[in-house]
Amino acid sequence: MLGVKVSKRLGSFSVDVAFASEGRVTGLFGASGSGKTSLINMIAGLQTPDRGVISVDGDVLDDTDQQLHLAVHRRRIGYVFQDARLFPHLDVRRNLDYGRRMNHLTRDTAQEARLNEMLNIGHLLDRRPGQLSGGERQRVALGRALLTRPRLLLMDEPMGALDEDRKAEILPYLIRLRDETGVPMVYVTHDPDELRQLASQVVILKRGRVAAFGGPEVLPA
Repeated sequence: MLGVKVSKRLGSFSVDVAFASEGRVTGLFGASGSGKTSLINMIAGLQTPDRGVISVDGDVLDDTDQQLHLAVHRRRIGYVFQDARLFPHLDVRRNLDYGRRMNHLTRDTAQEARLNEMLNIGHLLDRRPGQLSGGERQRVALGRALLTRPRLLLMDEPMGALDEDRKAEILPYLIRLRDETGVPMVYVTHDPDELRQLASQVVILKRGRVAAFGGPEVLPA
């Protein structure tokens, strides 16, 4: 379960959010500037809440009353950004392996083979990011995040930079990840159709506050 009860001021804007989600995919939905990215950056540990508690499966990541802020590298949280953020000088094989090496994890060739098959990236291993389509880059970014063996995967508008054809290409892979990996996800988007297909629980943010929480039925038509 993901538990979030945080407040943070960011200049003239503030985030004040509380929810608890047991969903396989928790969707964060809202317009640009509603606080979605600020919230997942706090979950990732990239920002520290002014007040509050963040926990994953009972493990506390932040607790301002206890002056606890777990470092990013100790949270075991994968993060997939909108722009993939692959290293252009490394081929796909080394991009995939980067997170595992940085986290000093033992190599698991069976897991690598399973993810290569699941994401259909095995034939791309010797290419560099500049030789990949946008959809292929995002699939590699997903593989890299999952090879760190996260207990939670954050995705910040992973299809936001893709055209409609590339979105249609990558969505089945996201659904398969949801159904087969067992890794809970927080999925940020301003596209309700994506969440209708992916999310089991949805947090709707408006001006830094929770406007609605529930199943996909809370999404606007």
